[in-house]
Amino acid sequence: MTTDIPTLIQAAQEELDRQAAELSDQEARQLRTVTAKTATGTSSIAHTFKLDRRFRLVYVRCHFTGAPGTAAFRVSVSSAGGSAYNTVLATVAAAGVNADVNQRMDALTEPSPWTIRQGDAVRLDWISPSPGLITWGLEVGLAPAS
Repeated sequence: MTTDIPTLIQAAQEELDRQAAELSDQEARQLRTVTAKTATGTSSIAHTFKLDRRFRLVYVRCHFTGAPGTAAFRVSVSSAGGSAYNTVLATVAAAGVNADVNQRMDALTEPSPWTIRQGDAVRLDWISPSPGLITWGLEVGLAPAS
């Protein structure tokens, strides 16, 4: 009977190790999952996007059609801690028709320099040079952060 106890303990440890590896693989897959969030409009852009947990900003894309014109496109953090913590992450000097935004934020590494705290949001701003005459389609990629 005593020879069975070490065998049982070893089998239990092997099963625990297998389950730990499986959980680790599953967590790694979740961290690589990118959620696309979108918005469209014909006036200026003033949108925020977030997840219900810490997240990484992976990419920002915006396509413009309509009347000619460009304006600055700003990517920032809107902090739940208040305006003192709001931070501009990037600015595209001239975005608009024939000048789409396509920013990849290199957020696929952990920890990402583009990690956003839970409760905070990514804010995108663009003041239309021709309100009502330019249509835009906006997409951001957000991924859970560890």
